[in-house]
Amino acid sequence: MFLFETLIETLMIPVVIVVAVLTVLSSSIRVVKEYERAIIFRLGRLLGAKGPGLFFRIPIADVFRVVDLRVITFDVPKQRIITRDNVTAEVDAVVYYRVTDPIKAITTVKDYHLATNLLSQTNLRDVLGQIELDELLSKREEISKRLTEIMDVATDPWGIKVTRVALTDVSLPVEMQRVIAKQAEAERERRSRIIMAQGEFQAAAKMSEAARMYQENPMGMRLRELQTLTEIAREKNMIVVTMTPTSQDFPAMLGIAKSESKKSAET
Repeated sequence: MFLFETLIETLMIPVVIVVAVLTVLSSSIRVVKEYERAIIFRLGRLLGAKGPGLFFRIPIADVFRVVDLRVITFDVPKQRIITRDNVTAEVDAVVYYRVTDPIKAITTVKDYHLATNLLSQTNLRDVLGQIELDELLSKREEISKRLTEIMDVATDPWGIKVTRVALTDVSLPVEMQRVIAKQAEAERERRSRIIMAQGEFQAAAKMSEAARMYQENPMGMRLRELQTLTEIAREKNMIVVTMTPTSQDFPAMLGIAKSESKKSAET
């Protein structure tokens, strides 16, 4: 019995050693993906960034944080803003950014994701508060570019690159929506009146030109009158009162009458 216990104790020592070695190795070997970097601190002092792939660390002494280098997207909470012309609106936005310097992202700001989110809310309110409602509704792309530039400059010391800030929605009060609808209706009415006036102007110009031509050629004016009378005469239930033609008009009238008689005979 004593020999059996001694044998067990003898075998347990290597087993414990092997388990301890495997435990140390498992906690020492780490792997980071291609789009990740591990920032290592040894006893509180920065060692640098490791990865991608396999790296080793000293248990207990080394602490590391993994940073994702891919583009990160977050939705900015809806912000209630007051434009320069004192109109209240609610604006939604989306921010796209990525970490370009993982060491700065860890050592210069406590939580770079939260800091970027709060900074985007502040800049959104500041920029939109300096413009009028018409610009907010019609120049979203320009506003987005301006916000992107401001955010990129502000986050550069953190090792963060803001690639795009996009305004996704602008919500207005019901009263303001009605006012905008009335404004749009008035604008369409104005355009329609301008188009009608332009048409009247062009028609008047053509009529004035025709009047000058008829003034230079009185017989053409008379022929036009006779042609109009002929068209009116086709309506058998109408009575047409006109001036008595002069002797100079009889040849033209006779020619028109012959032409109409010929047409009637052919039909």
